[in-house]
Formats: sequence, C-alpha cells, structure tokens
Amino acid sequence: MAEQRNVDTFDYVIVGSGAAGSVLAHRLTEDPGITVCVLECGPPDRHPYIHVPAGFIKMLFNPNYTWQFQTEPGEGTAGRRIPTTQGRTLGGSSSINGMIYNRGQRADFDNWAQRGNRGWGYVDVLPYFKRTERRIGIGDDRIHGRSGNLPVTDIDWIHPVCEAFIDGAAGMGIPRCADYNSGDRQEGVGYFQRAIFKGYRHSAARVFLHPARRTGRLDVRTDARAAQVLFDGKRATGIRYIDDRDRTTEYRVFARREVILSCGTVNTAKLLQLSGVGPASVLQDIGVPVLADLPVGENFRDHYSARIVARVKNVRTINEMARGMGLAGQIARWMLGKPSILALSPSLVHWFWKSDDALDFPDLQGVFSPASYRQGFVGLLDEFPGMTCGVWQHRPESTGYVHARSTDPFTDPVIQPNYLKDPMDRRVMLAGMRLARRLLHTPELAAYFDGDVLPGPEVHSDDEWLDFARRYGSTAYHLIGTARMGPASDPTAVVDDELRVHGLQALRVVDASVMPNMPSANTYCSTMMIAEKASDLIRGRPPLAPVEGIAA
Repeated sequence: MAEQRNVDTFDYVIVGSGAAGSVLAHRLTEDPGITVCVLECGPPDRHPYIHVPAGFIKMLFNPNYTWQFQTEPGEGTAGRRIPTTQGRTLGGSSSINGMIYNRGQRADFDNWAQRGNRGWGYVDVLPYFKRTERRIGIGDDRIHGRSGNLPVTDIDWIHPVCEAFIDGAAGMGIPRCADYNSGDRQEGVGYFQRAIFKGYRHSAARVFLHPARRTGRLDVRTDARAAQVLFDGKRATGIRYIDDRDRTTEYRVFARREVILSCGTVNTAKLLQLSGVGPASVLQDIGVPVLADLPVGENFRDHYSARIVARVKNVRTINEMARGMGLAGQIARWMLGKPSILALSPSLVHWFWKSDDALDFPDLQGVFSPASYRQGFVGLLDEFPGMTCGVWQHRPESTGYVHARSTDPFTDPVIQPNYLKDPMDRRVMLAGMRLARRLLHTPELAAYFDGDVLPGPEVHSDDEWLDFARRYGSTAYHLIGTARMGPASDPTAVVDDELRVHGLQALRVVDASVMPNMPSANTYCSTMMIAEKASDLIRGRPPLAPVEGIAA
C-alpha cells in the first residue's frame, strides 16, 4: 500500500459514527477548545432510503451502506450461515435498524453493577437514558426525558389485525402495557415506541453527529477504514486508516488525549486484535505481536429469533399495501404527512412474557406485524396477505466469539455466536415459539386468521419445533459482549467500569461490545446510554444525580 503520512492531531479520535460514536462526538465537542475526529468506514448518510423508515428493507441488503457479515455454520442453525448485517454509514446501525426504542429491565443494569461495575446500576444509568430522549407522548417524567436530542414517539398507524392481536394476548392473560420502558413493569403487550418523527427516521447521526459538526470542532472522515490502533509503548496514540474507496492510500491521525473505539461489537473486536490486543492464541494464529493478552472477541452474544407466519383473511395487510396502487396511495399519504406504512418500524406490536409461570419477570421478547416475509426472514414481502409473530429469549446463555482471520483489514472476521448451544436457550425458545403460535390462534384474532404458513400445522413436538428454529431462525441484530466490562480480577473482562482497556493507557471502548450481559431489550437504546455516561467519564465530570423518587 502507498502510505501517505498525515500529521493531523486532535484531542480525541473516535472510530465509528454509530449510536455510540455519534453521541460521544456530540458531547465531547460541547467543550470549547476540544477537537474531535470521527472515522467512519462507510459513506455519508445521504441515501433517501436511510431517512424513510420503510427504506430499511432496501438498505439492509445494500453492501455500500452495510457490513454484510455472516456467521459461521453451526449446529444451532442447521449448518447455515446467518447474515448479521450491521450499518456502515454515518449513524452506523441506527441508519438501517428497526428504530425501536427499548431500554430493558431494571435488573439488567443492576446485574452489570453486581458484576463489579461501579456506577452501572439502574439508578445510575437512568439519568443517562433520559438525557438522550425527547419523549413525545405519554410517560412518567421521572423515567422519560423530554428535552434530549432523540425524538421517541408512539405509532400513529393502527391496523385492525394489530388490535385483534393485542386483544387476543390480553384474553390469554398477557396484560396491556402502556409503557414497557418504565423500568419496573416490562411485561405485557402493546405498541412499540420508536425513533420516528414526522414521518422520518431520526438516526444517531441526524440528531447527534450532524449538529455537532456545526461547532467547527468536529472533523468527520467517511470512507476511512481503521486498520490499526497505534501505540507508543502501552499508550494509544492514534489510528492508521485506509481510504476505503481505493483500498490503497493510508493515513494516520493522532490523539492528544484518547483513542475511543466505537466500531460495534464485531469491528471493535477485530480492530483490537489487529492491533495486538486480544487472546494470545488468536493473535499468534494471524501473526500479530501480543501487546495485551485480553479476552477480546469472547463472550459474544446475540438474540436468536424465530418468526411464525400465518395467512390473513378479510383485511388488507402491509403485503398488499406495499405493491401497485396501494403503495402509490401510501406514498401520497406519507408526502402529505398522514399515517402511512412508509413511516413504520418493521415491528409494530411488542409482547414481553415468561417462558415459565414461576418466573418473576419476562424472559421472552415477542414482536408482531400485519406483514410477512418470504421464508420468515425480513426482506421480501410475501405475495399473500400475511402476519408475523416473532420471539426470542431475553438473555441467551450461549456464548460465541469473534476472531480476526488475518491481518488484512478488508477481511471479515470469524463470527460464531453458537446459537442455541446452551440447553436453557433451547428450552426458552421452545416455550416462546409455542406461545407465539397460541397468540396467532386466539378467538379475538380468528376473524383474520387464515391458516399457519411457517411452520405448517404439522409441527407439534419439541423436536419438530427445534428443527424449525434451527432451519429458519435468524439474528435479531443485537450483537454484544466482545469487549466485556468488568474489574481486572474478572478473567472475562476487557475494559474496566470507566471503559478503559485493562493494562493500556488512553484507549477506551464505548459501544455494545462492553455490555457484560445481554439486556432484555433491543441494544440501540442501551448503547446510546453507555455513550452518554462514557462522555462524562472521559470529560472527568461527576455522574448525573439519581432521579428523585426512583429507589435504588
């Protein structure tokens, strides 16, 4: 490669412009005199499908704006490779995700603190959740923010099949839940809160990164593929990166204060390993000298979902509305600012419930939509009227790994989540799939239910259900854990509770890879919270005060 030496120096260099990187850039540039450089491997977020919520279906398969990662084959996937697409543009996955705003349960974060991570319990992180949020709609103001950058709205497009599904769940004993983000009461069924406002997706780039550029203290470099963290001894000093368009020209950018990795669970692990930080055996296999022998890339977890599809009668579903004259009408409604399928998240209804009645709190997350996708996968809508009820386990026990294949920064790493490897995961998934089918068979939904499609009505036994899960299950795109937060005494930890990499200086990791365990939720919301808290840690500011009236 032809190296072009570059002496640009900033106070902070952030790798990645996703949920975490955008929030960090916004907060760090609030300080006068501070300069920040953000490196993003992908292009700018100008594509119109990024900003129209329904465009996610197109963007998810566009390699120009996504990392088209795939898992290794595994027994839990019947030997299949599972696409684990991640965002590769300004905003990262927040520019292509399902836009769901879902924090999880109080116990998720109390568990993080109980693992030795001071300041990460629920009462500690709640103020940071609030700081990102501008809640538009009902909600307890002790729990929800009203003045943050991210607008969080309620759905304004109501479909009779959704209403019947909710009625049916309530009839089965799953109560209606007005606010699953309340912290104390997640269980129930209702409509999702989402990061959609006035018909448009509001990504982290739109609400955090782009406003920060107006300060004049932020330099955002797109098409910049990070290849290595640079060190002087044990101190991180900068990043070597390559122009992603010509794949030849190299640059270096330096940090006076800190280098911060916010590349996401897969790329953060890969970049650390390429830089000599990771398991000694993995680094030796690819010929990288060991700078710090740490379990980078281990503790990898993801939500593995199964989607149950049924045919619909007596009403039009999104499948028909998204074609021909129906689509033209929906476009017209969207352009006039009226409720439209173009301004929807892919999942409309949530249901949080328990795989076993003996549990105190939900261990399942379910989703529902009056739409269905070919072979049960998000992507291409079915030709027939359909509805989908999906489910996954909140906190999977199965863990996997992310390992760099070589020193080539253009080579995707080995990704092995080991889906369904743990017997507990199989038990919970079985209960979840059976419950999902029951939810499609309620009397309240009978007027619209026109038969099971995937799996067919012949699937009944445990073995048949598990075979279905292995053959048709897929990722929920909630990748976490490869740079686990924990004290130095924890052999599984990579960063401490201030997100500093153990044994190194001036290097932090701020993204979903630091999550010690999976939250009982989508990960976008918690990733922004982590970045909000990290920004105060980095700036040396005291933590935000606990919310009055919320007990520890």
